[in-house]
Amino acid sequence: MRKPGNATWLAALLGGSGGLHLVRPRTYEWLVPPELGDARAWVVASGVAEIGTAALLAAPATRRAGGWAAAGLLLAFVPAHLHTFRVIPREALPLAVATLRLPLQAPMVAAALRVARGR
Repeated sequence: MRKPGNATWLAALLGGSGGLHLVRPRTYEWLVPPELGDARAWVVASGVAEIGTAALLAAPATRRAGGWAAAGLLLAFVPAHLHTFRVIPREALPLAVATLRLPLQAPMVAAALRVARGR
């Protein structure tokens, strides 16, 4: 039996983030590009999707499906990460956080794909 590894930390990350989306949606609303419409609805939906994906990752029987779901979800968040550059203050710290956050998606997607492929 394989050790959960990537699945465990992805499940924790997505589950925690999803919970925060539901408990503190205002924290995330500004990240939703206005072209997508109702920010609150997107934040709540993405929180539910993150929790659902975390649940898939946590159960061995659905772990591979959870990997595919996590990869898709993380890729779907890229527009919000790019939108950040349109709305953040042009100050050193917010720019640094946004600049570091975007490329962090790549190793997370890679980890999700490893889980999806059963590696």
